[in-house]
Amino acid sequence: MNTSLATLAVVAGAYLVGSVSFAVVASKLFGLPDPHSYGSGNPGATNVLRTGNKAAAALTLAGDAAKGALAVWAAGRLGASWGEPALAAAGAAIAVFLGHLYPLFHGFSGGKGVATAAGVAFAIAGQLGAAVLVVWIAFAALFRMASLASLAAALAAPPLAFYLLGNVPQAWALVPIALLMCWRHRANIQRLATGKEPKFGA
Repeated sequence: MNTSLATLAVVAGAYLVGSVSFAVVASKLFGLPDPHSYGSGNPGATNVLRTGNKAAAALTLAGDAAKGALAVWAAGRLGASWGEPALAAAGAAIAVFLGHLYPLFHGFSGGKGVATAAGVAFAIAGQLGAAVLVVWIAFAALFRMASLASLAAALAAPPLAFYLLGNVPQAWALVPIALLMCWRHRANIQRLATGKEPKFGA
């Protein structure tokens, strides 16, 4: 297998990993309704938490983050075997994120990708993941809105990556991820603009 086909295979595999929705998996394990059927309809940890089942929400959060990290880590390791670890990891980062947003196994109806993107950032570099997490925590503490914290972290991730890692493919991969996350939060952005976005505990 040549390097192009190998990289394509890794990217396809990352998309399939991303297509596993842990909100759906956790809901089935805990006997909860399909997360598409209540609340925001978003298959993510926040919506699962609306059922009151903290364990299911925690499993959703951990699973979605882990799949992002696993896909990027595995792609980097596999890519090293044919001399393209950075390119393979970058392709896998975008693919696993797209898999979460548009999952093959769940009718292409996925979540907003916050946890998966966090896993991707930590797999690219521990210091990058930590820096993005600090941005999220700071905005969450100041404004008490998860959506605003997530948007701030998403927009901060690419410049932080370029600053910490340099002009590498993984940093460039975070640009479309950030833009896609903003797109998926467009309803939240509209509510933020009109002052109608709910805060924690509302």
